[in-house]
Amino acid sequence: MKQQETSPVPAAPQGQPPPEGAPPPLDHQATDEALLAARLVPLRRPGRWASAAVLLVLFAMFVNTLVTNPRFQWGTVGDYFLRGSIIHGLELTLWLTGAVMATGYLLGIGIAAMRLSGNHILRGLSFGYVWLVRSVPPLVQLLFWYELASLYPQVSLGIPFGHEFVTVKTAHLFSGILAAYVGLSLDVAAFSAEIVRGGLLSVDRGQTEAAQALGLGGGRIFRRIVLPQAMPAVIPASGNLLIGMLKATSIVSVIAVQDLLYSTQLIYNENFLIMPLLMVATLWYVILTTLLSVGQYYVERYYGRGGDRTGRGLWQVARANLPLFGTADTKHLAGLS
Repeated sequence: MKQQETSPVPAAPQGQPPPEGAPPPLDHQATDEALLAARLVPLRRPGRWASAAVLLVLFAMFVNTLVTNPRFQWGTVGDYFLRGSIIHGLELTLWLTGAVMATGYLLGIGIAAMRLSGNHILRGLSFGYVWLVRSVPPLVQLLFWYELASLYPQVSLGIPFGHEFVTVKTAHLFSGILAAYVGLSLDVAAFSAEIVRGGLLSVDRGQTEAAQALGLGGGRIFRRIVLPQAMPAVIPASGNLLIGMLKATSIVSVIAVQDLLYSTQLIYNENFLIMPLLMVATLWYVILTTLLSVGQYYVERYYGRGGDRTGRGLWQVARANLPLFGTADTKHLAGLS
């Protein structure tokens, strides 16, 4: 094989420094002090900067159209933002979200316990419930419960194929609000059961065995050992479920439940100011989800005590996620969804 010819490097005269641009001698050994004092050259990322510039331009265009497009009618948005019917719908949205999440999580904890039990029947029934409910869209569940009277004119409690102890007619039993409450609670129960089960399974089995070896009881092991370690895995998913449920309550408008969205629909069906009223609902949803995200952050920080995320403040997390307000350590990215 022919050896490639290279241009000879002129050697520096003895006792004089090498000329500028000349490569270091082959026998040069960099010391630790020289490496630490060397100037750091950042890695060039032209694609990242180009994509950031494109997104920044698109964001500026979005802000520009929000400010300059007169069809948003921000004055009308301000007039209806605190209207009594809007506030009434907002209260119903908050009540429905809280009631559904509380009931759904109580049921979900029980279903998760059934999934983790040693009883095959309980495990099978809980698995079937989670599989069935998660397979059906929430809107279909709402319509099913709202129209339950057409399928079951009356429901009874008694012995199968035998005597009935209690019989209730369903013609006027399920109003829109009750159908929304039952349907959404059962839907949340299925998802929260999987969240709780995943959090409990994330705790190493050896923790429980070690506590049992020390003579601790089952309740104390769960309260002192398992639950504190499971909560950091449960809280983020539960926060996402809560925010998702807050927005999912808007589907109750199809069964005439006067929530926040349905209240705006009633108004713009009369004055035909569709976009300003939709912006009113949008702004309220943005405000509520932001407040819930801040609350989720503090709950996560409480249950994350002792981890590497302890001590970071809300402003520090905001700076890390929004670098326009300053620079921060990248290890604080995320944490506020």
